[in-house]
Amino acid sequence: MRFLNRKIPVTVLSGYLGAGKTTILNHVLQNEQNLRVAVIVNDMSEINIDASLVEKGSGISRTEEKFVELSNGCICCTLREDLLIEVQKLAERGNIDYIVIESTGISEPIPVAQTFSYIDEELGIDLTASCSLDTMVTVVDANRFWTDFQSGESLLDRKEAAGELDERDVADLLIDQIEFCDVLILNKCDLVTEEQLERLERVLRTLQPEAKFIRITHGEIDPHEILNTKRFNFDRVANSAGWLRELEIGHENHTPETEEYGISAFNYTRTMPFHPKRFKDWAENMPLEIVRSKGIIWSASHNDIAILFSQAGSAINISPISYWVAALPKEQQEKIIIQNPEVMDEWDPEFGDRNTQLVIIGMDLPKDEITKQLDKCLLTEEEFNSNWRTLENPFSWEMR
Repeated sequence: MRFLNRKIPVTVLSGYLGAGKTTILNHVLQNEQNLRVAVIVNDMSEINIDASLVEKGSGISRTEEKFVELSNGCICCTLREDLLIEVQKLAERGNIDYIVIESTGISEPIPVAQTFSYIDEELGIDLTASCSLDTMVTVVDANRFWTDFQSGESLLDRKEAAGELDERDVADLLIDQIEFCDVLILNKCDLVTEEQLERLERVLRTLQPEAKFIRITHGEIDPHEILNTKRFNFDRVANSAGWLRELEIGHENHTPETEEYGISAFNYTRTMPFHPKRFKDWAENMPLEIVRSKGIIWSASHNDIAILFSQAGSAINISPISYWVAALPKEQQEKIIIQNPEVMDEWDPEFGDRNTQLVIIGMDLPKDEITKQLDKCLLTEEEFNSNWRTLENPFSWEMR
């Protein structure tokens, strides 16, 4: 099979450390003999052990695959420039049919995907002209997923961070990798029971309802499941996360398909602001049944600012994301409303677009109890009629 006079397809393998990406890559290279495949392996260590494994096991010299090793950094951050340069070099050679990139276990997939969707004017490299991102694969360790997700550890805690300033939590990284893919591989399925596997898959399908799911053991997969699939579409994948779909569906008359497995999701929407201290206290002590929650909240302490709330396991992020449209000068409001007329669909005469929209996903969710808990975090009538600036405020940030 040859791909003459066309863009070179690219598959990106993502997944947390130890999920089995290299084993899968080895298997693909050993079983896809009709393609000249260029392989880029990225690893954080001084000595690239993953690269050595691939080089020994893939028969590169025998099948003419080209191999590029990126070390001492992470594709999604410090080595993005190197990735651009190496892919460009491979494309210019003109003697390869396919490129497979194995990201490091702490790499986030979106920045890698973006590398193939824009022109880097500073480097003068346009990968959109020579390459086409074909498949974004995330590999999940079926045996260790819950251990890692519920660990409450950061990458720094595990000495796996990209640097001292890398404050990401393991659970956040796992969610990032799951929510941005079009093929999700459950590896090491032989190490869990069928019931455990079924429950895990149902949770992951709720978090990522659009991807193709594949169960494997020992990294053994049909190469055609991840090579030349033509599945990738940036906008579709970027909007494939389960919490986004739940927001679009809405909460009225919506019964999750996975409810029979104890896995469900619901929307919490209110047009009343949260008391900042009470909401933060709830977030730090939320029910353990909640696996993932995300959305925009209205906090009385920052009445002009829409706040992003994102939770994965015990990892929580509460940060400003933008100004409410209603907080902007009239001229700016009018421009935004012309471009996005849907803003007016639920516009309040007094508070405009200010509101809270949270999606909550979990196992055996006590929906009514969670709803009551969140309602108690809203301003009381007395607080609503008081000076909101006097409320106890645990958030120190401001918009710039």
